Amino acid sequence: MPLSHPPLDQLPIRRLTSEDLLACADLSENRGWLREEHKWGLLLTAGAGYGIDDPSGKGLITACVVTSYGPGLAAIGMVLVAEQYARQGVGRRLMRHVLAESGDIPLSLYATSNGQPLYEQLGFTSVGHAEMLKGRFTPTDPAPDRTVRPATAEDLQHVLRLDLEVFGADRTHLITRLPAFADHLRVAEQDGEITGFGALWPNMDTHVIGPLIAHDPGTAQALVASLAAATDRPLRTDVDTRHSTLVSWLKANGLDRIAVNAVMIRSLPDLPGDWSRRFAPLTVAAG
Repeated sequence: MPLSHPPLDQLPIRRLTSEDLLACADLSENRGWLREEHKWGLLLTAGAGYGIDDPSGKGLITACVVTSYGPGLAAIGMVLVAEQYARQGVGRRLMRHVLAESGDIPLSLYATSNGQPLYEQLGFTSVGHAEMLKGRFTPTDPAPDRTVRPATAEDLQHVLRLDLEVFGADRTHLITRLPAFADHLRVAEQDGEITGFGALWPNMDTHVIGPLIAHDPGTAQALVASLAAATDRPLRTDVDTRHSTLVSWLKANGLDRIAVNAVMIRSLPDLPGDWSRRFAPLTVAAG
């Protein structure tokens, strides 16, 4: 006789650790996503993962990660449900658990069109959109002339101050991991002052540009051009659609739209910080 398992609503939700990295990557692959083990490694060490084990012992049936930025904001990402458990309320149950664990802390996330209705039912509202772009960067439309150079250890405190000002919450625990996580970290400089920074990190067969913080679109373009020159892989990034100048420039230089995701938030009217200088997240999974 086949073994019986507890109902799905009785399976325990547990905290994930870095030891669950391969199980998380397997779950991504199960749903047709890339495995993204490098990104999962960052999220599971810098954030809090939650999941439900498959009662048959075959990995995870659902998972997500919450990246906290203190009492003012946390980001939810990588919400996944195994194909054989889809549309059975598992993802909703996991999200309700995360909401209960987070209490009064405002939450943000990037939602696909498929996921957006669930998040709206859970109290999230859309405050904008991000366009996912991917392609081989071909510099046919040059970037404006700006001073961009590799970041040094001496730049870190300046980068952290700028990031806090622009992002609107303290993400020191992520930014200080960038030198090890990213293949390249560049800063823009004007009159001895750092006016922007950007990272280039490996993700499967691409390099992702993020975070991308800059004083203006021209500085953002200069950072992208400098980072793009450091790789022969296709680029991927997620740009706030309000930055139409940067989006158009990226498309003119070989990148194409892959998707558009809704930026959603719960318990706040909008994201904190200065959107006009926040061009792209480190990853949409971390807000």
